Amino acid sequence: MSGMAPIIELRDVSTVYEGEKRPAVRDINLIFERGEFVHVIGPNASGKTTLLETINGLLPVSKGRVLVLNFDVQKHGREVRRFIGYVPQDFMVDPGEPYTALDVVLMGRYGKIGVIGRPIREDKEKAIEAMKLLGIKELANKPVGKLSGGQQQKVMIARALVKEPKILLLDEPFSNLDPESKEKVSALISHLNEEQNITTIIVTHDIQQILNSHSRIVVMNSGRVIADGDLKSVLAVAESFLPTDFWRKER
Repeated sequence: MSGMAPIIELRDVSTVYEGEKRPAVRDINLIFERGEFVHVIGPNASGKTTLLETINGLLPVSKGRVLVLNFDVQKHGREVRRFIGYVPQDFMVDPGEPYTALDVVLMGRYGKIGVIGRPIREDKEKAIEAMKLLGIKELANKPVGKLSGGQQQKVMIARALVKEPKILLLDEPFSNLDPESKEKVSALISHLNEEQNITTIIVTHDIQQILNSHSRIVVMNSGRVIADGDLKSVLAVAESFLPTDFWRKER
């Protein structure tokens, strides 16, 4: 690993949403190494989701540069996204559309087969295997509009995994899951991180999960990174910056 470029690098990055004057994230300098497991925490509207969207090339950068796999995301966003499995907070597919759960998972293969390409047997086998890992194989032919919120969330995670990504960006991936499912899916993601060396960045409000983790933690507030390190080091800094009820409220 020595001498290898970081898999993700943000250099003095600021992002401003269209129609807004104040940056949603500002002056961000972060490096993520290959195979790292990172939690991003902070209060609402602190810039956590914007950070993931910026890394994924979904938002224009108003200042600075974002490099993923040595590609400038602003110039090579489509190429970069082939290697990123992204799970947003909200279900990305209109439940009114006539898609099955399997159809949505197969969308994760578009980076390999092309948007107008047709999935082959191998693609469908990989999609079913991803669904099996999430415990939703039996939902393959069920319309997405008839899935529960937790089932939709698992479909989106399967969609991210079937890409065979080098990077996972997960925005509140456990928010709609029951405690048992949350534990199983969390263990699966940790296992894939370790076994496949997938760089994994998770935005979460689940402070209990952080307290039980040995991961790197990035703390955001008001669009800035205010702490970055292990649990002990970030607590010393973050508690003085975050709202007084943040830690108590999120436990």
